[in-house]
Amino acid sequence: MLLILGAFRLASRMLLGNWHFAGYYPFCFVIFGLLWWLLSGQFANIYRVDKLITYPEKLLYLMRTFLLHASIMLAVILMLDLDWLPLRYIFAVYSFSVTGVVGGRFFLTFCYRAYHQHITRAHSRFIIVGAGESGQELYRFLGSHDPIGNQFQGFFADEPVADSLRSFVRGGLADLRDYCLRTQVDEIYFTLPLDRHELIEELSQFADDHFLSFRIVPDFRGTVRREVNVYFYDHLPILTIRHQPLGIRTNQVLKRVFDIGFSLAVILLAFPIVLPLLALLIKLDSRGPVFFKQMRPGKRNELFPCFKLRTMSASHGQAELQATFADPRITRIGRYLRKYNLDELPQFFNVFLGHMSVVGPRPNMISQLEEYSKHIRTYQMRHAVTPGITGYAQVNGYRGETRAPQAMRKRVEYDLKYMETWTFGLDMKIIWQTVWNMIRGEKNAY
Repeated sequence: MLLILGAFRLASRMLLGNWHFAGYYPFCFVIFGLLWWLLSGQFANIYRVDKLITYPEKLLYLMRTFLLHASIMLAVILMLDLDWLPLRYIFAVYSFSVTGVVGGRFFLTFCYRAYHQHITRAHSRFIIVGAGESGQELYRFLGSHDPIGNQFQGFFADEPVADSLRSFVRGGLADLRDYCLRTQVDEIYFTLPLDRHELIEELSQFADDHFLSFRIVPDFRGTVRREVNVYFYDHLPILTIRHQPLGIRTNQVLKRVFDIGFSLAVILLAFPIVLPLLALLIKLDSRGPVFFKQMRPGKRNELFPCFKLRTMSASHGQAELQATFADPRITRIGRYLRKYNLDELPQFFNVFLGHMSVVGPRPNMISQLEEYSKHIRTYQMRHAVTPGITGYAQVNGYRGETRAPQAMRKRVEYDLKYMETWTFGLDMKIIWQTVWNMIRGEKNAY
C-alpha cells in the first residue's frame, strides 16, 4: 500500500507540480486502495514464496491485475461521468506502481533468503513417514509455501514408490529411528492410514524421548477407501465422504436469494416482451396450448410441475418419450425453441416458486428416474440438490438425447462434480456459458 501511495505522490509532484486536487483525494484513495487490495489478494499471486509459480508467471499475474484495475477504474469514470486526471499522470502512476511492487518484491525475497541462508538455519527440518498421495501432497505443500524455512530431509516408506520419488526415500520404516539419531531432524510427519496404531504409538514415544515434534496428517483414504472431508463443530471433527458446499446454510441462502432476484428480473423485464411473441408463433404454427406442464422429480425426488413452452404437436400422446433427432412430434417453431433453449423460459416461474434453481442438475422425467436408478449407482445423488434450468453437464455438451449408455453416466458425473465444487462464481460461469450457447444455438438440442 505504501508503494502505491508513494507512486501516487511521486507522479503528482513530477507531472502536476503544485496543482491543487484536494477534491480528488477521496476518489484517488478508493481507486488505489482497490489496486492494493487486488495486489495483496490471491488474484495477483505475487506475494507467495512459491517454487511452483515462476517469476515470469508472477509478472503475468501482476500485469493481469493492473489490467483488471484499469478496466474497473475506466468503467467507474465513464459511469459516473467524472473529470479525471491527465492521461500522462495515470500512465506514470501505473508505471511507478509496477516498478515499485516488482522491485519491492524482489528486495523482500532477497532479504528473506539471505536471512535464512546466512544468519539462521531452516526452522523446520522434517521427514515424512509414508510416500503415498497424502505424503506427496504434504511434501509439495510445505516445500512450496516456505521452501527456505522448511527443509525436507526425505521419505521413509516400505511400499514401492514412483521412480521420480526414489531419490527422496531415505529408507524403510525400520531405518527411521537411526536416521533421526544421526541427522538433525525437527519434525516427523506421519501420513500413513490411522489404523497403524502400534506404529503411531512407537513413533510418538520416540519423538517425545528425543525432543522431536510428531505430527499426524490423517490419511482417511487408506481407512475408508474414499475421499473424505473434515469439518469442525467447535473442537469436534466431523468426517464426510463427499464435499457438499450446498449443504451449508449460508450457501443455500445465497443461492436462493440470487434465484429469487434473477428469476424475478426475467419475469418482470423479459417475459412481457418475449412470451407474447413466442405464444403467438406457437399458436400460428400448430393447434394446442401454449404451455406444457409435466410432473418431474426434484430435490429428494419430490415431484413438481415443470413448465415449458409447447414444442410438440398436442396430439402425439407420448409425453414420457424422450425427444430424438428428427423427431416427428416436434413442430417447426418447436425446433427453434429447443435449439435456442427458449422452450425452458417458463421454468423461471418454477425458480421463483422454489421448485427449481437457475443452475443445478436438469430435472429428468419420472420414467428416466426409474430406469437410470437401476443401472447408475450414483444417479440418485444428483437429486440431493434443487434441479436447475441449466447445469454444469449441459454447458459441457451433455444435453439432449441419452440413448447411448455412457451419455447419462457422463451427465451424472458432471452433476456430481458441480455439487461437490459449487461456488457462486461457478454458477455465474455456467449462466454466462448458457447465454452464449443460446446465442449460437445448441447442436444437441432437438
